[in-house]
Amino acid sequence: MKLVIVESPTKSKTIGKYLGSDYVVKACVGHIRDLDTRGPGGLGVDIKDDFKPTYKIQPDKVQVVKELMALKKKASEVILATDPDREGEAIAWHLADVLKLPIATTPRWQFHEITKNAIEQASHNPGHIDMNLVRSQETRRIIDRIMGFRLSALLQKKIKSRSAGRVQSVTLRFIVDREREIGAFKPEEYWILTGKFGPTNVEAQLYQYNGKSIKVHAKDEAEAIEKALPKTFRIDDVNVTEKKREPKPAFTTSTMQQESFQAFHYSTKKTQLIAQHLYEGKEIEGSPVGLITYMRTDANRVAPEFVQAADVLIQNRYGAAYKGQGIVTSKKGEFVQDAHEAIRPTDLGMTPERVKPYLSHDEYNVYRLIYDRALASLMSPRKEKTYSVKFEGNGYVFKADSTTMVFDGYSKVYGEFENYAKTVSLPEFKKGDSIAFNSLTKEQKFTTPPSRYTEAKVVHLMEAEGIGRPSTYSSTISTLEDRSYVDSDRGTLTPTDQGDLTVDELVKYFPEFMSAKYTANMEVGLDEIAAGKAERDSLLNSFYNDFTKRFVVAEKEMEKIPDKKVGRKCPLCGRDLVIRKGRFGEFVACSGYPKCKYVEKPKPVYVEGKKCPLCGSPLVKRVSHTGKEFIGCSAYPKCHYIEGQDPNKVKKPVEIPADAPLCPRCHKGHMITKHGRFGDFVACSNYPACHYIVKNKKTALKAETDSPTAVSDAAKEKK
Repeated sequence: MKLVIVESPTKSKTIGKYLGSDYVVKACVGHIRDLDTRGPGGLGVDIKDDFKPTYKIQPDKVQVVKELMALKKKASEVILATDPDREGEAIAWHLADVLKLPIATTPRWQFHEITKNAIEQASHNPGHIDMNLVRSQETRRIIDRIMGFRLSALLQKKIKSRSAGRVQSVTLRFIVDREREIGAFKPEEYWILTGKFGPTNVEAQLYQYNGKSIKVHAKDEAEAIEKALPKTFRIDDVNVTEKKREPKPAFTTSTMQQESFQAFHYSTKKTQLIAQHLYEGKEIEGSPVGLITYMRTDANRVAPEFVQAADVLIQNRYGAAYKGQGIVTSKKGEFVQDAHEAIRPTDLGMTPERVKPYLSHDEYNVYRLIYDRALASLMSPRKEKTYSVKFEGNGYVFKADSTTMVFDGYSKVYGEFENYAKTVSLPEFKKGDSIAFNSLTKEQKFTTPPSRYTEAKVVHLMEAEGIGRPSTYSSTISTLEDRSYVDSDRGTLTPTDQGDLTVDELVKYFPEFMSAKYTANMEVGLDEIAAGKAERDSLLNSFYNDFTKRFVVAEKEMEKIPDKKVGRKCPLCGRDLVIRKGRFGEFVACSGYPKCKYVEKPKPVYVEGKKCPLCGSPLVKRVSHTGKEFIGCSAYPKCHYIEGQDPNKVKKPVEIPADAPLCPRCHKGHMITKHGRFGDFVACSNYPACHYIVKNKKTALKAETDSPTAVSDAAKEKK
C-alpha cells in the first residue's frame, strides 16, 4: 500500500478514485503546524539565533498527525501531493519533517489539474521538495509573525485596533486614501451641448471650436454659443474606420475575482471558494472530475494541448473564421511569478451545459465564466465599423458617431460578459454638403467624485502594486472586514473610523512599511529566495533592524486612547466602568482590569411576540462568535434553539427529574446524569455557570453529592 497525502478531503476523494486500491489518499487539511506562540514575545522565533523558528503541531491537527503516523507505518511508500505553490511546498516539508520522511528522496507529486491524465503524469515523473520554496515561505511567515504580533499588540494597547499586517495595512491604506480623495473632491460645473441636424434630427455633440477642443463651464457660455450658431452647417468630415477588438487572455486569480464581481457581484472570498471546489473535483455523471486548473496563478498562458483542443472545437462548432492566431497574453507585469498556467477548464468536452445538473447555481456561473473566457481567448477578434461625421458652422464643430458590428468573433462566446458601444443608426453623408441646424439642447452637468473601491478594484490594485500574491488577495480583504476596518455594501468598501485611525498612526510611525513600494520590494526579495538567488538572513536582518527602530519610537510616543466611561461604577471594586473592544464587539467592563475582572453582561434584547418552539422561553437577539447577529432562545445553554433551524434537529432542552437534588456548590442547578465521550457521569445542570461534577459512575445521585469537593480532574482542567 502506498500513502498519498494531499491537503483537501475533497481532493483526496477525487484522486483516490483515479489511483485505485493500491493507494490510500489522505488529507492533512492544510498546514499541520505553525510557529509556536511560546518563547520571547510569543513569536516562536529565536531572533538571536539567526531567526530560528520553533514549530508546534496545531491542536486541531493532532489527531490528523496520529492517523498519518499510523498509515505511514503500514505504507510501503509515502508520497506528498500538496498544492503546486509556495504554501503547498511548505506544507509538504512540514509533513516530511513531522513524519520523519527523508527530504531528498520522498516523492513529491505536482499537478495543476485534478484529472486522471494529470495524476498519472505526476506519478510517472515525481519530483522532490524544493527547499528554496520552503525557505521563502518560512521567511514570509517569520516576517509576518514578527510584524503582525508586535504591531497588533501595540495597536491594541494604544488605539484599540485589533491587528496590523504587512499586506493588510497597506491594502487598508488604499481604501482610506480613496475615501479621503472622495471627501476632498469639489464638483465642477460643465455643460453638454447637443445639436440636431437635417430632416432626421441627427444628434451630434459640440466637439471643437476653431480647430481646438472646447469645454463649456457655465450657462452664460452655453447661451452665447447658441446665439453664435448658424442656421446651416457644412459637413466638414466623414470618416469610416474598422477596428479590431482582441479577446482578453484566460483568467489569472486576480482577473477571475474581478470579472466574477462585475458579472455576478460575488465577493472575492466566495469566488475563490467556488473555484477551489471546481478544482478539487465534482461528481460528474458518476465519476469524479477536476473541472478547472489550479486557481491560484498570476500567469495567463495556457498549455499547448489545450490550444490544440480549442482550435478543433472552435472550427467544428463556429467555423474556421472564428479561430484565433494563437495564445492571447497580456503584458507580463513586473511582479508576475508565472509559476502556473492560467485558470481554464481541464476538458473542453465538459461544457457548462453538460455539467450544469451537477453544480450549484453559483458554481455553474463561475465555471461558465472560466470556460467561456478560456475558449474566447483563442478565438478571432471582434470587428466593428465606426462611422463618424462632423458638422461645422462659424468655427463650431459638432460630431456624431455610430458603431456597427461587422463580425462578432470571440464575442459570440463571451459577449454577454462585456459591454459594447450602443449602435446608433446614421444616414449617409457627403463631405462638403450643407445641412440644416434645427435646434440645440443645453444640459447642465457636474463632475462626480471618484467612485469608492470595490473588492474587485482592490484586488486589481494589489496585483498592480505587487503586494500580496494570488493566494492572499481574498483573505486580505476578508481580514479588513473581520477587523471592522472597512464596511462592505455589496462589495463596495468604505473605511470605518477605526480604519482611518489605524492608517494614520501606522503612516506616522511606520511610513516605509505602509508604502506599497516597500511591500512589493519585499515580495521580490521573497521571490529571489524561492529562486535560489538570495539568502533568507539578509532579508530578515534588513527587515528586523528597520522595523525595531521604528517600533521603539512608536511604543514610546504613540498616544494611548483612554477607554470611554459609561457613567457607572464597578459593583465589585468601585472603579469606573468603561467600554472595551473584544473579538466579538464592544462590551462594558471594569477599568481596573486585570486586578478586577468584572464584565457587565449585556441586557437581553427580546424579540416581541416570539417564543421558543422547544421550551417556550422568549426569543432574544444574540451575536455569534463571528460577530453576526441571530435570534435564539433566551434559555441557552439549556436550550439551543436558533431561529431558522429545524426544531427536530436542535439539541433538546435538558430534562431535570422531579426528584433530582440541588447542586451542593451553586444551589441553583440540579444533579443530573449526563452523557460524555467516556460514558455517563453526574454533574450540575447549571453548566457552564457551574462546573460541579462527580465521579464517572451511574450510582445513586444522593451518595455522590454529599461532598462538594468531589470534583474530577477533568472538570478542574476545564474550569
